[in-house]
Amino acid sequence: MSSLLSFHKAILERIHDPSTNDLLVLARGLGLRRTICTLLKVYDTPGSTVLLVNATPEEEFEIGEELGIMGCRNPGLRVIGYETGSKDRKALYLSGGLFSVTSRILVVDMLQGDMPTARITGILVLHAERVTPLVLEAFIVRLYREKNKTGFLKAFTDQPEHITSGMSPLKNIMKELQLRNVHIYPRFQEDIKKCLERRRADVVELSQNMSEPMAEIHHAIIQCMTATLAELKRSHSTLDLDDLTVENAYFRSFDIVVRRQLDSVWHKIGPKTKQLVTDLGVLRRLLSYLLAYDPLQFHAYLETLLATGSVTVMGVKQNRSAWMISDTAHLIFEGARRRCYIGSVVAPVLRDDDDDAWAALDEVAGEVREARPTWLPRGLEPVLEELPKWSLLAEVLLEAETEILRMETLEAQRKGPGSNLVLVMASSTRTVKLISEFLATKDDAATKGAQARPMLMRRLRVYLWWKRALARRKQDGRPGFGMPDEVPGEGDPRGYTATSGNSGVSEALRKKDREKADRSARRRRVRGGAPAATITREQPSNSAGAALGTIRAEADDIAAFWDAQGDAAAPEVDLDNMGLLNFDASELESEFDTHYGLLAPQQTVIVRAYGGDADDRMLADLRPRFIVMYEPNMDFVRRIEVYRSSHPGLNVRVYHMVYGNSCEEHRYLAGVRKEKDSFQRLIKERGSMLLPIFEDRTDARSEALIQTISTRIAGGRREVRTEPAQVIVDMREFRSALPSLLHASNILVIPATLTVGDYILTPDICVERKSLPDLVSSFNSGRLYTQCELMSVHYKHPVLLIEFEEDKAFSLEVVSQIKSHAKPVGKYPPKASASDDNASASPLLQSKLVLLLLSFPRLRIIWASSPHESASIFGDLKAHMPEPDARTAVAVGAEADPEAGAGVNAAAEELLRCLPGVSAKNVGYMASKMSNVRALCDMSKDEVQTLLGIEPGKACWEFMHHGERKK
Repeated sequence: MSSLLSFHKAILERIHDPSTNDLLVLARGLGLRRTICTLLKVYDTPGSTVLLVNATPEEEFEIGEELGIMGCRNPGLRVIGYETGSKDRKALYLSGGLFSVTSRILVVDMLQGDMPTARITGILVLHAERVTPLVLEAFIVRLYREKNKTGFLKAFTDQPEHITSGMSPLKNIMKELQLRNVHIYPRFQEDIKKCLERRRADVVELSQNMSEPMAEIHHAIIQCMTATLAELKRSHSTLDLDDLTVENAYFRSFDIVVRRQLDSVWHKIGPKTKQLVTDLGVLRRLLSYLLAYDPLQFHAYLETLLATGSVTVMGVKQNRSAWMISDTAHLIFEGARRRCYIGSVVAPVLRDDDDDAWAALDEVAGEVREARPTWLPRGLEPVLEELPKWSLLAEVLLEAETEILRMETLEAQRKGPGSNLVLVMASSTRTVKLISEFLATKDDAATKGAQARPMLMRRLRVYLWWKRALARRKQDGRPGFGMPDEVPGEGDPRGYTATSGNSGVSEALRKKDREKADRSARRRRVRGGAPAATITREQPSNSAGAALGTIRAEADDIAAFWDAQGDAAAPEVDLDNMGLLNFDASELESEFDTHYGLLAPQQTVIVRAYGGDADDRMLADLRPRFIVMYEPNMDFVRRIEVYRSSHPGLNVRVYHMVYGNSCEEHRYLAGVRKEKDSFQRLIKERGSMLLPIFEDRTDARSEALIQTISTRIAGGRREVRTEPAQVIVDMREFRSALPSLLHASNILVIPATLTVGDYILTPDICVERKSLPDLVSSFNSGRLYTQCELMSVHYKHPVLLIEFEEDKAFSLEVVSQIKSHAKPVGKYPPKASASDDNASASPLLQSKLVLLLLSFPRLRIIWASSPHESASIFGDLKAHMPEPDARTAVAVGAEADPEAGAGVNAAAEELLRCLPGVSAKNVGYMASKMSNVRALCDMSKDEVQTLLGIEPGKACWEFMHHGERKK
């Protein structure tokens, strides 16, 4: 591992002390993972137990690998997940070391006592910007501090933009994590600035202008976004929509910001406004795709938008999106088409002349004709405008190669650090694949702007094949699909082919047959005697309709043309029944060295996508001298600065490519500006922040016990209760925020595996909690009916809690949008709103709720506006009521014999429940009479009827043996 820089050492000196609890806010790209791994190595001492919390699986793997490189291998970082059993987890905790644990597992283990909380040396919390009162990390910290006052807690974040919204966001995070020290390190911090500017890389900034068609499309998309934003602001003038600007629309988080602003009134707005919100996301993606996709991919995406953006109302085609019918949108559609090709498809008239005779005539006349591909329709002239950055990238690589050759002569006498490979970085794997294909197929002899012609011609053939396939699937009534990168079964350089009926023929013979068919078809088209007739169709009047009509006409014409050419021009591929792949082992073996052999660094160009903190290790391993940033990235610029400063004597040249006056440039500059403003706000808040005072949870719970008085005994005689308020919670409910809030309100949370209900409040009150999407799915699957039936059988007061999300609309009309939840006004059912386009969904759900209440008269429904409201309601329901018993709650619904009942074999039990005639009441009895499910299948009809009853047994047996449910 490369040595730590001076500012890294200064940060570690301030936060490494185990006696302090700290929050570190570091600018992205400055080595946050390096700091965390160094801390973990320092804390990896015998007898210590250090937990890493809130890490993603990718981060767990990469941090573990980094620790292994640093020497922490015995045993290193151990990841505890769902596959680790309870007994194994307990043994691992007792052995000590470094652990990465998922938050849900850690909470359950701490509540059950499997995790010795008092023996924890410290906890490291990643992604501190996500910590709120509703997340499990806040729950973990409260449990940790109840039994451990001496252990340390360190929190880390490199996302300052996420800590600037709301009232005192930094103070709220520190309050939930119970921290008092915060360290803020932006890029402009004095120590960081001095360290990184001491050794600067050789940066070459390259501003590439967009082509004229691209600039027109870019300007048109910006106009559509401006008009859409103005229309959205006019629709909701009472809301605070100052953040809805075109500049903010360049970022992916813009969609979340828009939705957050409208969530509180989402049930009141109409379909037009909702479509405007969707259109903003589509237009934002179009800006990025214009600069990243090749012209054929971009045009295909626009065609998909047009095809899916129209609906039929009363026999008339209408467009959902208002921007598609504007004159500005017409410039987008037509400009995208002109970047690909011009002209229209001409219907060919073929003649069955002798190919050899035509060849002889050509030879006698000495005539040389331009070879036109068989699959290209007459009248359609390819334009295939390549992206301007491709030519610029080819020039940069040529310059780097020249510089490498010059440096090799100097290094023959002295060997310098670093390697001569060229590293090209892009923003996505799609862009990486596109760049790699361009570099592998570019025509070096072609002029600037035409080097990508071979690649784009191949992609044009794929595009035409896609158009033909769409037309055929539309005729067959099958759904469409997106444009692939290559025709299925073709284009693999290693000889892999799809088995579509010709698997017995070698690839060489098939290639020879295709070439012969191409020559035949080409001569027939060139020598056609009759004049060709251009196909014309009447187009609709509006812009979107005209564009859609043109697309459909082209698809039909292309399909007709390729059908006339035969399979040699357009191979038939069954997309629904793709076969396996065959390959010739001898060909692979002969070409192994060509494709897989080792290359010298000076002959290697590595193209990669930005990978976050993993790029630090990649740079340290590859140690490149030439880095090409195909697309700008603020984080990677700083990683290069750290990489250059960590390797003295290494000369690094960086080519920074950007489209001038484009959304790419504006997004980069706006990102730098937003981060700077965020750090300034955090520094200002830290300077004026009042430090929170943390109460002792044990003392608070004792005071709550003293204040708990029963007035129902002996005419109001006061009596102090000796047991704390407690709620038994099902294990699966720890995915939600309610258990954490119950614990925060001084209620003891006891995790258990419950067969009936989710929460047991008292011996008589059982609660089944449902979020809005879960409520809809439970009704559709019938699971809710079974759950209510079990609660009604075993508990006196069954309760259905319908919980909505905070800051969401309170309406059942959005149930068809599973991602949209609702917010109630109080503890009463939500009212219907006639303005929503899903008005029919609300009465349907309410009707199901009414039928549920008619089926179970003792069932009570509680509407909670948020998890906070649910916790408050639970406290009211538990007032002056006896506490539940965990053992009794676990036993409810399960058989007395633990080896033959519910919960022993969950998969087998779930399978039995799916059979007709089997219910929650008799599934345990069935399990006690059988050793396995196969024993049930081997039973006769009379035996099954004896077990289940006459009618249920008959239905179950016939279903198993005849495969259908008898009515």
